[in-house]
Amino acid sequence: MSSLSATPGGYSQHTPSPYSFSVASTRLSSRPSFHLSNLFLRSLSLVLSSVSALLVASPSNTKNSNQKSSFYQSPELLYCFIAIVSVFTYSAYQLFKGVSDITYRGVLISDIVSDYSSFPLDQLAAYLLISSSSVAVTAIQQNELSTALKRATIVSVCMSFAAFVVNATCALLSGYKLCTRIIW
Repeated sequence: MSSLSATPGGYSQHTPSPYSFSVASTRLSSRPSFHLSNLFLRSLSLVLSSVSALLVASPSNTKNSNQKSSFYQSPELLYCFIAIVSVFTYSAYQLFKGVSDITYRGVLISDIVSDYSSFPLDQLAAYLLISSSSVAVTAIQQNELSTALKRATIVSVCMSFAAFVVNATCALLSGYKLCTRIIW
């Protein structure tokens, strides 16, 4: 059945029946799924960075006094810890922003400011994670760390790299969101 009918002067539109099936009314909006996937990635980044920071900061017991038994005695691991805590803080902020966007529909933080700030900050967070991982790898290779701290640092580097992959994905999504704002 067509919504247009022939009249002597041309075509006229009829109002569709409220009981008719419409494809447009059943289509899901892409905005909630985009927000939920972004929220999932931000929460995953928060968990991975917190586990990574906790592993670097975990206390280690050593019997040999010439080995470094704590992360703050090694400048490489201190940088790694500071970078991971910075990414953890940024991930917590983005998670709060995502929840407030869904809950309050963008009233607390405007979409324009969020789009223009999220893209470079996501890239900065990803850079901090990959650079701290590479610095931690050099600290592991120096053999100055205690065995327990070395094991914790290895697992922390793995978690930090996983958080890097998640933050890189978030950077791609925020770049896409920014490009759609600028171009369309």
